[in-house]
Amino acid sequence: MNEVDVLEVGQEALFVVLKTAGPIMLSGLAIGLIIALFQALTTIQEMTLTFVPKIIVIFFAIIVFLPFMMTTVIEFARQLFDRMVALG
Repeated sequence: MNEVDVLEVGQEALFVVLKTAGPIMLSGLAIGLIIALFQALTTIQEMTLTFVPKIIVIFFAIIVFLPFMMTTVIEFARQLFDRMVALG
């Protein structure tokens, strides 16, 4: 395994991390922007108003996107195992 292969595996790993964490982070960002806009328009500055909806949306996003995330990680693991077998 040379440097190019190592960099390729690292690049694929980072892409898998972005693919698995992206939907959850984007849903948290979207609900955060909506809540911030609501707070700016109504001048309500309560701390629980920011955290509770974010937690609920993130948990819901995890439940919804979990099959996609598991498929992505399992496919990446299979590719890594295939590379390991090819080396040995």
